[in-house]
Order: sequence, then C-alpha cells, then structure tokens
Amino acid sequence: MSPRRTPVVLVLLAAALVVSAVAGLALGAVRMAPGQVIDVLLAGPGAGAAGAIVWDVRMPRLLLGAVVGAGLAVAGTVLQALVRNQLADPFLLGASSGASAGAVLVIVLGAGVLDFAGGAAVPVAAFAGSMGALVAVYAMARRGGTMTTGRLILAGVAVQYVLSALTSLVLVLAAHPEQLRTVLFWTLGGLGGARWDELALPSTALLLGTGLLIALARPLDLLLAGEEGAHTLGLDTARFRAAVFVLVSLVIGVLVAYSGAIGFVGLMVPHAARMVVGAGHRALLPVAALGGAVFLTLADLVARTAAAPEEIPVGVVTALVGGPFFLWMLRRSTRTEGVTG
Repeated sequence: MSPRRTPVVLVLLAAALVVSAVAGLALGAVRMAPGQVIDVLLAGPGAGAAGAIVWDVRMPRLLLGAVVGAGLAVAGTVLQALVRNQLADPFLLGASSGASAGAVLVIVLGAGVLDFAGGAAVPVAAFAGSMGALVAVYAMARRGGTMTTGRLILAGVAVQYVLSALTSLVLVLAAHPEQLRTVLFWTLGGLGGARWDELALPSTALLLGTGLLIALARPLDLLLAGEEGAHTLGLDTARFRAAVFVLVSLVIGVLVAYSGAIGFVGLMVPHAARMVVGAGHRALLPVAALGGAVFLTLADLVARTAAAPEEIPVGVVTALVGGPFFLWMLRRSTRTEGVTG
C-alpha cells in the first residue's frame, strides 16, 4: 500500500468527522440549521437556549461518542493482531461484556466500595472485568495448542453467556428502579449520560493507549508473521501479548465504564481500514481511530433521530449493522479455513 495514501485518508476521515459532528449538533428533538450551530459554537457557552442545547447536552455526547468509537476501533485492531484473527472484537471476545459485568456489580452490590473509592470504583471494576474476560477467552481458545476461528468464537460466546447470566442475576437482585435502568444502560450501551466532567478519563485512556500502541506498531506487525517468525526476529511473544492484553483491557474498561457495552465497532472499522491502508499498524491504527470516531458519531445520530422523540440505545444500532457484517466475515473466514485446512 502506498504510504502517500495514508495522509489523504486521514484528511478525508477528519473532514467526515467534522461533517458528522455538525450534523450531530444540529439534529435531534430540537433541530437547528448548520449555520446556526456554527454561530452558537463561535459565540461559546451561554448563548441562550440554543447554546445550552449545543454546549451542555449535545457537545459532551458527541465528544464521548467520538472517543469511545475511536478507542473501540483501536482495541479491535490490536486484538485482531494479538490473536491473528480478523473476527476478534472487544464485544465478541467478551471484553465489553466483562467490563459491563464488573461495573454493574459495583453499582448494584458495591455501595461500600463506591463510598470508599468514589468515581474510580466503576472504571476499576470495568477494567478488571474486561481483563478477566479476555484472559478466559484466550485461554479457552488456545487449549490444545491451536487456536482456530471456530474455537475463538465459541469461547467468546461461552464467556458472554456466563457474563450475561451474571448481569441478569444482578438485575434480579437490584432493589431500586434506578439501578434497573442503570443495568439496562450497561447491557445495551448509550451515550445519553455524557457530561463535561466525565470526558477527561476516557479521553486520556484513548490518547495514551493509542499513542503507546502506535509506538508498538512494529512488534504488532511481527505477530502477523506468526509465532516462529516473530521469535526469529527477537520478539518475546508471550510477554508482549500479556502486556498488550493488559493495556487493551485498560482502554476497553475505561471506555465501557462511561458508554456501556457497544458492539461490533472494533470488528467492522479495523476491517474497513485494513482494506484502505493495508495491515501495517503505524498507518492502520490512526485510520481505525478516526474511522471509529466517525462511525459511532453517525450511529449515535441515528439512535437519537430514527425514532424521535424516543431514543434507541446506540448499541442496538451498531448491532443491527454489525450482525450481518459479522455473519459475512464468518462465512468468508470459514471458506478460507476450508481451502487452507
């Protein structure tokens, strides 16, 4: 793939993000013209009722959607390299479900933990759940020494079922209606609760995590050559995988702590980015990040406007798009394994 293509793709994706952002700020229960949105942005916060809608309600939601979409796309890209399978995804491998389960357990059953740890309790619990789910799926898929697509998917589905049952149990034990609504948020994903004071942690996780992963682009590329090839070139694959699993789990856990479980972003976006700029991670990761931001911003726009004034959970929108895409990828992968097996 020509290296000259990557800057062009990044510029086009940045322009698409700007257009989707203006659309996201303009459309909703109260519609505004794009020119009015730009005037409100230039005027700054406090510009009347329109300013309150744009700056206090829609802008935090838009920014959180862009951050979460970028982070999930980056995490999916890296997971696909770690397990050498393009069907890997934070949602399909149970990482998002594990993060949700950990967060819900703390919210519903951990009142004392919340009092002690404050706002850090939910992200920490989400990270622990994400990490535990990824380790369980990876260990189950590697059992027997060979990790196939079928085994990886079955392990992910099994872990998801267990975590779903755990979340359902917590839902039954929840004592207050507000807790029931919170659990529903975690299982379906949503950006409606975004606030300015909650953007710092997910944004930091995205920037630091993506920066570190881009710095690790070369060893990620080596993994694509296979275990033996990576060992020959001096990469300690076991230690490297373990370290990157922890880093990716941390990013996923923080993001899911603020957005709930949103599926298929980390499956579709890396695949599309790979088709455009190739498999080299130094170009692939930033393209996937911008692509994920655009995709989730548009998905949230659909979630807010498709059934207005009612709002659809954004996780439902991504699943409606990602489900058929996953089936297509699974069929393609099965055919490939049948030819090479």
